[in-house]
Amino acid sequence: MLKLIPHLILKIAGWKIDYNMPTEMRKKCVLVAAPHTSNWDFVYAMCTFKILKIKVRFTIKKEWVRFPFKLLMTSLGAVGIDRNPAPGKKEKKSMVEAMVDLFKEHKELVVVVTAEGTRKKVEKWKTGFYHVALNAKVPIALGYLDYKKKIAGVGKVIMPSGDMAADMKKIMDFYKNFTPKFPEKFSLDLQYV
Repeated sequence: MLKLIPHLILKIAGWKIDYNMPTEMRKKCVLVAAPHTSNWDFVYAMCTFKILKIKVRFTIKKEWVRFPFKLLMTSLGAVGIDRNPAPGKKEKKSMVEAMVDLFKEHKELVVVVTAEGTRKKVEKWKTGFYHVALNAKVPIALGYLDYKKKIAGVGKVIMPSGDMAADMKKIMDFYKNFTPKFPEKFSLDLQYV
């Protein structure tokens, strides 16, 4: 019965799923979810990923995956980030370093990120997701919601080449084709358009 809930939510809201999903991202990748202009984006994206059988995870401070929150947070897909200094070091790990470590520790891991970093309009995206994928040697999958066509899915996979400008341009070229819920709150990263 619980498996039907994502289907029911999307059906009531009038959404369709694009099942033409790249297979190279199923086991390990950074999954970008965009555009992100509404709280509903999270609901529709998570329903879509559930229907597509993508076991997505999101990062959260490690303290949130301990008692008494552990059961709830892990059932939602949380995976704890440990930013404590590496052995022999004094400085805390960066978020990128901590996420790269997660990919090293897990045989399978699909981490969903909102590269815009907020539901407000920004003209510069957070690029940590790119550095995580590059350093962890995993692909970047591009998940999308198109409110104009009411279709959601994962449309493209990019393996980071190390030429961030060229790779980010490909990502911006992909996302320019989709209409967010609130177009006035969305912008591509203007330095890569």
